[in-house]
Amino acid sequence: MSILAIVLTVLALGAVGFVAARRRSAAVAAASTDKLHSRSIYHGVYAAMATTIPALLLMAIWLAVSPVVVTSLVVVPDATATETNLAPTLRASLVRSIGEGIRLLPPEERENLDQINVADLRPLLARRGIPVPTEATDSMIRQALERNRLEDTSRLAMTVLVLAVAVAGLVFALRRVAVRLRARNQVERVVKSFLVLCSSIAILTTVGIVCSMLFESIDFFSRVPPSSFFFGTVWEPRFAAAGSTATGQFGLIPLLLGTLYIAFVAMLFAVPVGLFAAIYMAEYASNRVRSVVKPLLEVLAGIPTIVYGFFALITVGPFLRDLSADINGLLTGDYSSFIQAQSILTAGLVMGIMLIPFVSSLSDDIITAVPRSLRDGSLGLGATPSETVKKVVLPAALPGIVSALLLTASRAIGETMIVVLAAGIAANITANPFEAMTTVTIKIVSQLTGDLDFTSPQSLVAFALGITLFAITLVLNVIALAIVRKYREQYD
Repeated sequence: MSILAIVLTVLALGAVGFVAARRRSAAVAAASTDKLHSRSIYHGVYAAMATTIPALLLMAIWLAVSPVVVTSLVVVPDATATETNLAPTLRASLVRSIGEGIRLLPPEERENLDQINVADLRPLLARRGIPVPTEATDSMIRQALERNRLEDTSRLAMTVLVLAVAVAGLVFALRRVAVRLRARNQVERVVKSFLVLCSSIAILTTVGIVCSMLFESIDFFSRVPPSSFFFGTVWEPRFAAAGSTATGQFGLIPLLLGTLYIAFVAMLFAVPVGLFAAIYMAEYASNRVRSVVKPLLEVLAGIPTIVYGFFALITVGPFLRDLSADINGLLTGDYSSFIQAQSILTAGLVMGIMLIPFVSSLSDDIITAVPRSLRDGSLGLGATPSETVKKVVLPAALPGIVSALLLTASRAIGETMIVVLAAGIAANITANPFEAMTTVTIKIVSQLTGDLDFTSPQSLVAFALGITLFAITLVLNVIALAIVRKYREQYD
């Protein structure tokens, strides 16, 4: 049976167990003078869980372990290794690909493979349009046939065991149906375990990401001094020439300044526009206007960032360049442009447009959540609506607004596509917003793109950049939490 067929069969058995357990519990309750400890629906869910969960877990473990076991059982003769001069992993990959190609043959031909000579199998596969790698030997083809037989045997054994476990769980659950069965407690325990598992996956994923970056960063700093990385002002990660030990210069300062500068320009544009839009929608707009404006603003969040990049490259950048040329011509008579098409200003403006829905939507929800009693009290004391917003609503909503701005800042720091198209890839140090700069994320992508050796400093530097970016985001979170705690104490 296929994986999908096994899963559907197990789920069908779970549905049968759910219905049967509910009916059995109702029958037990009718025949007894005592009241059921748990409702019938809990008995049904308990039976469905006992039927499906152990069987599906067994299938998942089997599918994870089976390929490793099958590969270890398919022994590669020493003669093949000498003949092909291939690494074991590559030989195993070739055997697997040949086996997958053999499975593409019609069923009637696959049944007669035992009677076909290995020498005749290669032209048979070629006639069916299934190429066999030129590195493959006859012994590899025999191993592929053996691998397919083992996989078929493993699949059959898995099907039998999974269905047997599902049926056993169904019978076990139905036999346990009784008046005092704590089915609800059992179901809630399973649900709680599932929630803990989901939380653990999220936490372990974060730990895994940090550890993967940290270990590679330690390897990088064993080759490049941390002082030259964190305090260097030149970014030239060139490859070493033949016979040379030079590894280039990995100065972080130009990338870090470019990241913070572009994010600052974007926030400088997005925060006022987004926050004022949120205040208008929450405090002044009618329900009809709000129902139209808010969805239109949120549409901006659904536009792919590459589209924003094209918008910056084709429209905003040339517009700012031509506008600066006209202004310069009117003032000095020289119509040369003092703004480059790819510049910090271009990237910041377009990124700010992208961030407006993040600020406005989150801030609107936070401002709307401020209790109505605070507004009514302020208005009752004679304050105007604008004074109420400034003196009451915004201070009360400030912790949430800070969190929204933190999310927006993290989004700005991690942006890549807009910056690479609107600001370029030049690692410069400049305070002029009309010139080009680049960011950390762009260099992470560029250092991990192409045919690179992942043990060289040129590639390992991407992990050092990643851990640095993670540390910056962590510091922003700590600062935001401190601000949130400070103001929350005043309004709790």
